[in-house]
Amino acid sequence: MRVVIAEDSGILRDGLSYLLTDRGHRVLAAVADPEALRAAVDEHRPDVAVIDIRMPPTYTDEGLRAALAVRVAHPGTPVLLFSQYVETRYAAQLLAGGAGGVGYLLKDRVAEVGEFVDALTRVAGGATVLDPEVVTQLFGASRGVEELAGLSERERTVLALMAEGRSNVAIASALFLSVGAVEKHITSIFGKLDLPPSESDHRRVIAVLRHLQSGV
Repeated sequence: MRVVIAEDSGILRDGLSYLLTDRGHRVLAAVADPEALRAAVDEHRPDVAVIDIRMPPTYTDEGLRAALAVRVAHPGTPVLLFSQYVETRYAAQLLAGGAGGVGYLLKDRVAEVGEFVDALTRVAGGATVLDPEVVTQLFGASRGVEELAGLSERERTVLALMAEGRSNVAIASALFLSVGAVEKHITSIFGKLDLPPSESDHRRVIAVLRHLQSGV
């Protein structure tokens, strides 16, 4: 993969660059602020950009807004938000774009390098990959939370794995179920949330999140 990194912490920036390079990927630029990120994407057109959310000058949501700007300037550019914080407003906008290639992972919840690289690879390939805590807070920020009350515990678990961008086969493997059983759970989820089914993993994630954000 050809990667651009935007991270204000020099230690983390260099660490990510080393880890990705060590695994055969190419880091085209590693920058510390949103303006440099946009310039790097304009110049290199990477396969994926890894972006911290809180960067200079105010250390609030500059990185997230920069990710939105990147997607406007270069539609479809895969972006992986990698942060200690969950910011629901702009994250919902990023996910509501309709295209895949979006990830949101929390730094303190990624235990293995392989897990991070796998998520980055899936985002670069067009998948939507969300940390379950991000999903929980996005649900909590919407008016659709009450609708989740109608889901069974198993359906909630399947929904969380769907939001991580997992395929039906991957969900079946994680829950020790048959693919057919997973498909039945997903059909039930779509029915209870009044959503049309979709064969595309990232589109069904976005459909669920969009629905919950809309409150309709």
